[in-house]
Amino acid sequence: MAERRIVAVTAGLGVPSSSRMLADQLGAAAQDRLRELGHDAVVATYELREYAVDIANAMVSGYAAPKLETLFNEVADADALIAVSPVFSASMSGLFKSFFDVMDKDALDGKPVLAGATGGSARHSMVLDFALRPLFAYLRARVAPTAVYAAPDDWGAGSDGVSALDDRVRRAAAELVALLGDAPVDRPSRSTGESLPFEQLLAQIQPRG
Repeated sequence: MAERRIVAVTAGLGVPSSSRMLADQLGAAAQDRLRELGHDAVVATYELREYAVDIANAMVSGYAAPKLETLFNEVADADALIAVSPVFSASMSGLFKSFFDVMDKDALDGKPVLAGATGGSARHSMVLDFALRPLFAYLRARVAPTAVYAAPDDWGAGSDGVSALDDRVRRAAAELVALLGDAPVDRPSRSTGESLPFEQLLAQIQPRG
């Protein structure tokens, strides 16, 4: 069986953060489901706070530093993406949005994506539908039907020892794996690193408001 590679990106700021915790649960559940189906599975998780300076520089310069470019390539080459943002000011965090703003607009075309968010109140769960889903729809990703939001109360176990969050995580992960069923396994070809003329590079820079 071909190895499936899943990349998770999380925009939590704390160490540890609830966003990282949710991303880890989603990644583990997807990995377990893939193994149940006989696939080898690898999950790599990246915390965007470690790329914050490079993301900000890319926003104003249109150039991604090598470390950030490597992460872009990891996302583009993955079979699926798990993306988790904390809720700031009733929406996704600026760091999370900026990462996808500076990424190549075609990087997620057709890619299975599982969206998640964390916040201090269950009232913020609508961020999944009015912020994250539109973002990934714009990027032409294939988004799992179930997105997962986790509030502080979700981290405790229920009366039967299993929380509602656990159920949502497993369902969402199974949906992501189902999307992988007809996703291409072949990796897109990558640039050999050949330098382009300055005029051509300049022409590729998108105007930024």
